Amino acid sequence: MTPADLELAHALADAAGNAIRPMFRGQWDQERKADRSPVTEADKAAEAAMRAILEERRPDDGIIGEEYGTRNEGAGRQWVLDPIDGTISFMAGRPIFGTLIALMQDGWPVLGVINQPVAGERWAARIGEGTTFNGKPVKTRACKELSDATIASSGPQYFTGEQGAAFMSLAAQTSQIMVWGGDCYNYGLLAGGHLDVVCEAGLKLYDYAALVPIVEGAGGLMSDWQGNPLDANSDGTVLALGEPARLEEVLEAMG
Repeated sequence: MTPADLELAHALADAAGNAIRPMFRGQWDQERKADRSPVTEADKAAEAAMRAILEERRPDDGIIGEEYGTRNEGAGRQWVLDPIDGTISFMAGRPIFGTLIALMQDGWPVLGVINQPVAGERWAARIGEGTTFNGKPVKTRACKELSDATIASSGPQYFTGEQGAAFMSLAAQTSQIMVWGGDCYNYGLLAGGHLDVVCEAGLKLYDYAALVPIVEGAGGLMSDWQGNPLDANSDGTVLALGEPARLEEVLEAMG
């Protein structure tokens, strides 16, 4: 991984944003995927724009995209793309969705970008360097007690019954100030010191790969619900903590 990879990730974010902005709060086609989740013309256009750049500038790298699948599956370097993380927010005209761009090396996330193209907000990080928000360094905030923590999640509908019970057990031991909705945007807010814990389940690789370098580059920690680091083979349960020292308490609270 080189500085040129981060430069390329910014170019991908620019291209995706250019495809998305004209359709925000506009008219576009939509359909349902096999899992009943929605996909719009903007999702497809944004991913197609990013893939075109990668195919020209990194023909030997792999691509894992939410809408158009995998290319060069065996490559050690894989670009992981989620053109609109938070499609429901996009459809509702809420500017809290984002484009996620990750670079993985041998299954581990080493670079990440969250881009909110309507608000003009971008978090970026590559491993070994700090996270930036619109080019300026950001840090997570201290959280001395779990009882002081503000917790966020995309929505209760994404949990199974058992997972929902674990989340509510955790929430009961926090400040009980809970933020629902937000998808990837919550992780950017956590990296910038505005949230303390994000807890989710049922995520795919393209939902979380870009988030790991951003949260950890800002001083936070990401893991699955067993406390294991996130990689290409993780089970889709995700915790993000602004204060890594709270991990054991969080895991204990979840039972």
